[in-house]
Amino acid sequence: MPSDISATAESRCRRLLVWLVPLLWTLGLGLWGLSRQDSVWRDEAATWQVAGRSPGEIWAMLGHVDAVHGFYYLLMHWLFEVFGASTATLRLPSVLAVSAAAACVALIGRRLAGFWAGLGGGLALGLLPAVQFYLQEGRPYALVAAGAGLATLLLVSLLERGPGRRTWPRWAAYGIAVLVCALLNWLSLLVLPAHAATLGWLRAGRGVWLRWAACGSGAVAGALPLILFSRGQSEQVSWIPPLAWHMLIGPGILLAIGGLGAWADRSGRRDRSDRSGRKGLSVAAVGLPLLAVPQLGLIGLSLVQPLFQDRYVLFSMVGLALLIGAALGAAVRACAPRLPRASGLLVPGVAGLSVLALLPVELDKRAPASRIDDVLAVAGEVAGLKRDGDAVLFVPAARRDTALVSPGSFGGLADVALAASPAASATLKGEEADPARIRAALLGQRRVLLVTDAEKVAKPPSAERDKAKAAVLREHFAVVADRQVRGRRVTVYERRG
Repeated sequence: MPSDISATAESRCRRLLVWLVPLLWTLGLGLWGLSRQDSVWRDEAATWQVAGRSPGEIWAMLGHVDAVHGFYYLLMHWLFEVFGASTATLRLPSVLAVSAAAACVALIGRRLAGFWAGLGGGLALGLLPAVQFYLQEGRPYALVAAGAGLATLLLVSLLERGPGRRTWPRWAAYGIAVLVCALLNWLSLLVLPAHAATLGWLRAGRGVWLRWAACGSGAVAGALPLILFSRGQSEQVSWIPPLAWHMLIGPGILLAIGGLGAWADRSGRRDRSDRSGRKGLSVAAVGLPLLAVPQLGLIGLSLVQPLFQDRYVLFSMVGLALLIGAALGAAVRACAPRLPRASGLLVPGVAGLSVLALLPVELDKRAPASRIDDVLAVAGEVAGLKRDGDAVLFVPAARRDTALVSPGSFGGLADVALAASPAASATLKGEEADPARIRAALLGQRRVLLVTDAEKVAKPPSAERDKAKAAVLREHFAVVADRQVRGRRVTVYERRG
């Protein structure tokens, strides 16, 4: 009797540790260097400046631009209202989301392949380089990964239970999780064909297919208005280049690693009983489609319209982590008969060595140089160079984001090109005056600060307004100071004569 109690207590402890350790591990990775040396780059600046607007102003802006991120902006507005605007408030939701996703990976892995597979997969998720980048990013992609992880966990639990009336609450929760992901980024609906591939792999019964189709259709229907409306704003992704062969190298490597994990899982299944109680339900059946289908689906969509960006399918890394965990679990089982004590150190040891091996990557992702620019750094340069009464110009107009995120640094400067503020014009960058008015306003200035991109990443002015700004500065002003910092540039001009 005491041995049974001891075994039960140990089992409960392992059930707790299998998800709690990955959650805390990933949380620690996310909190490490969270501020990135007090830097914020242009994508995060969009979140910051929109979250600072009122709900009415956000709603008006979504009618013109960025409707695809509207739900996320409203969420961040509420967080900024409650906790204040800071890099911690900006990034903590992503840290918590990836930590929750790691816990989901661990729970799925434990259900399908045992304790060590769950623990290994949960620890692996936060170490993947792509995940490390978005772990500390003030954008919605980490939240989508958490939602996809939860939806997959719910699906696995439903497949274990089989059809029944009492499963409807979980099916409803599954549909809601998929819908929330779609509202954060509707490309996350690629999780549905991934789950369909799992059902096909398992040869699921008609009842399961009908319930899955009903919940999936409900999620698609709920997101359809957003999809149709945001398609009218497709010029926002016009900067994405057409699909090229070199873009497929990364997905190819990921699929190869995932294939090895699936092979290890299937090999290991020959040596153990089916833990799930459902024929064919395995990490390979769940993880491989979750990794491969979104990647291949995004490639297919990109053949119609260029959309290939790895962040849009970041949630597929949940599948990769599951497969890595399965490979580690198989390694532990292979090692256990010969080295029973050492086998228990295999997964923690691999995790520790991975941290050391990936240390250059980890440090790089937490440095300001890991992003293309830093709007706060250039704001600091402006604060040091400005004089009251100076004018300020932004080329292109989108570089106004630095003034929107750090308005105090631009106090006393006249934004002479601006005709309507971003909030008033319901845009991200505001509306500027016509070239003639900008020229006239500049000719009335003695000193002008130009905020633009650093020389390495700057593009020649394309808009007529930007060409007019450059022409006036070239013809009537002389450079007296020039600073370049973290992808941005501040040049001070004084009027000749």
